[in-house]
Amino acid sequence: MKVIASLIVPLILVLIYGVNGQRRRPPKKRVTPPPSEPVEPTELPPPLPPGPPSVFPDCPRECFCPPDFPSALYCDSRNLRKVPIIPSRVHYVYLQNNFIDELPEESFKNATELRWINLDNNRIKKVDKRVLEKLDHLVFLYMERNHLKEVPSNLPPSLEQLRLSWNRISKIPSGTFNKLEHLLLLDLHHNELNDGVFNKNTFKGLKNLMQLNLAHNRLQKMPPGVPNALHQLFLDQNRIDDIPNNYFQDFRDLAFLRLNFNKLSDKGLPKNSFNLTNLLVLHLSHNNLTSIPFISAKLEHLYLNDNSIEKINGTQICPTSLISFHEPSTDLENVPRLRYLRLDGNQLKPPIPLDLMMCFRLLQSVIF
Repeated sequence: MKVIASLIVPLILVLIYGVNGQRRRPPKKRVTPPPSEPVEPTELPPPLPPGPPSVFPDCPRECFCPPDFPSALYCDSRNLRKVPIIPSRVHYVYLQNNFIDELPEESFKNATELRWINLDNNRIKKVDKRVLEKLDHLVFLYMERNHLKEVPSNLPPSLEQLRLSWNRISKIPSGTFNKLEHLLLLDLHHNELNDGVFNKNTFKGLKNLMQLNLAHNRLQKMPPGVPNALHQLFLDQNRIDDIPNNYFQDFRDLAFLRLNFNKLSDKGLPKNSFNLTNLLVLHLSHNNLTSIPFISAKLEHLYLNDNSIEKINGTQICPTSLISFHEPSTDLENVPRLRYLRLDGNQLKPPIPLDLMMCFRLLQSVIF
């Protein structure tokens, strides 16, 4: 027995030592496999699979051609990288919300009857002039939220609406608008335009332009040569600090003017800057004004909130003499037309001056 015990005890000690040794041994590092190479080394999702066959044999498989609307082609929101070949029968093509970065001439060679193109929210950096110059019937061109750095050249004279907001445009090539006599709306807001881009001939040719949007750019001065046929002018969110004398003198039809979020002060406003016959709505909020500018008797909405106005003299700003208001009258044809006045965010203290209410008898809302 002693012999057996003398053999078993060393064996047990060896086993215990081996187990303890395994516990103290550092764990093996887990080998991380190298990342698999992506099929496409970009963040772009894969294109959607082709749809079912169309009743139109020329319909691109990645698009939709409505049987009851043969002149339309819907290729929007399909993760497309390229513009498909557009059939000659198509007048309206929808390509918004894709990842298109160019407009090849080949895609549009048969689409000479196009009237409407929506290319919003893509990645287009430049437009080949050979694409646009052949689209003689194009009326609406929408290219908002792309990567354009300049306004496309060779725009067809038939255009009525050109929407280029939310791009990176800092250049307008000379003569770009010269032949666009039918253009009614030009939208360039949220770009990188500065004063050096504009001269007296920049808008030459836009004889019938009704709406111009230059908001959210880098302007410090009022742009020269703006078409005087305008009905609506948007210049919000720039750095404009003054308006030249008689700037709006020839704007006979201007009805809606926005200059919010600029640097306008009393010094930068000539007395009759906004005394315009047809002006109905005037936005001047978030500027540096300390007094209410003189306005036309026909103005209906005036926004002056968030300035530095300390007091109001209703007699001075009234476009009509207060003498005629001393006696009650039911004839309201000749009284100022102001209906909405916003003055909050200034340094004014209540009450609202009586002469202000006496002048603007049609006021329905005053935010003070």
